[in-house]
Amino acid sequence: MRILITGGAGFIGSALIRHLIEHTDHEVLNLDKLTYAGNLESLASIATNTRYEFVQADIADQATVSTVLARFQPQAIMHLAAESHVDRSIDGPAAFIQTNIVGTYALLEAARAYWQTLAEADKRAFRFHHISTDEVYGDLHGVDDLFTETTPYAPSSPYSASKAASDHLVRAWHRTYGLPVLLTNCSNNYGPFHFPEKLIPLVILNALAGKPLPVYGNGQQVRDWLFVDDHARALLKVVSAGEVGQTYNIGGHNEQKNIDVVRGICQLLEELAPQKPAGVAQFADLITFVTDRPGHDQRYAIDASKIERELGWVPEETFASGLRKTVQWYLANLAWCQHVQDGSYQGQRLGNSDFKDLIAGA
Repeated sequence: MRILITGGAGFIGSALIRHLIEHTDHEVLNLDKLTYAGNLESLASIATNTRYEFVQADIADQATVSTVLARFQPQAIMHLAAESHVDRSIDGPAAFIQTNIVGTYALLEAARAYWQTLAEADKRAFRFHHISTDEVYGDLHGVDDLFTETTPYAPSSPYSASKAASDHLVRAWHRTYGLPVLLTNCSNNYGPFHFPEKLIPLVILNALAGKPLPVYGNGQQVRDWLFVDDHARALLKVVSAGEVGQTYNIGGHNEQKNIDVVRGICQLLEELAPQKPAGVAQFADLITFVTDRPGHDQRYAIDASKIERELGWVPEETFASGLRKTVQWYLANLAWCQHVQDGSYQGQRLGNSDFKDLIAGA
């Protein structure tokens, strides 16, 4: 297939593109605005491949997107472009409304216009795959409850509300206009190339620098962790074999309390990075509990039985194996982290205010 991927310079998007180029024969066009979280260094390993192309553009620029669609003639669009950080959405929700809602609308309209030009067989084969989050469901209060594809939406933050709105738009374009769509809602991703403001890389890099590891509230919030390469495999399964109009939840079967994630990282660093910063006896000594995030969801957990039953996907990584691989990757790629932290990956220096998530909360 020829696949247009929006947001392909982000964390999940870049993992998906690396997987497609390295493990399939598909052609990929990466359309990304390159906001602060877009990093082309994450695609250096495949950047010169003849089946890969990059276009810098905003999904809200419908005219440019339409031009790209007409030229590239994709058989599928995989839509990952989004503002995705909860703390940033609390501090400045406008960007989330613009990208996640207005941008998704503009992309849907460009896709619909392009789709209507296709021959009937090509129209039937075309797919618009919208990649979303489990945060649209709100949170779970019981210890055994799971999010299913039919769980009512109850978003808690400006981020999750904007993603919920985009999900509704995609479904509406399917029901109203017949656009052949697929939706996926995933749990917390982690792994190599994760932007250092997010929980796991933040804890790794703060610990290595001897900085505090602040944890929201009591750290008892529970998340289901999904290794990003497992997610990439799931997304390919869905866009290739998923049933039009259906939603598939993608989870890692790895529920962990935030505090246990932080302690697990500290234990791995004791083994893998024994040379500690000055004044640090044990990495876990850096853990500090701070005031909780407003509206902080307490538990997310995905029921991923549908995608296993219908498409045969299951995660390959346990949380223990995936976390070890992740810590090892960061230790081996500190130059990549430094380029993000000092802003040189975008040709500019970022100030401390550009890193809103200084708290170990997910």
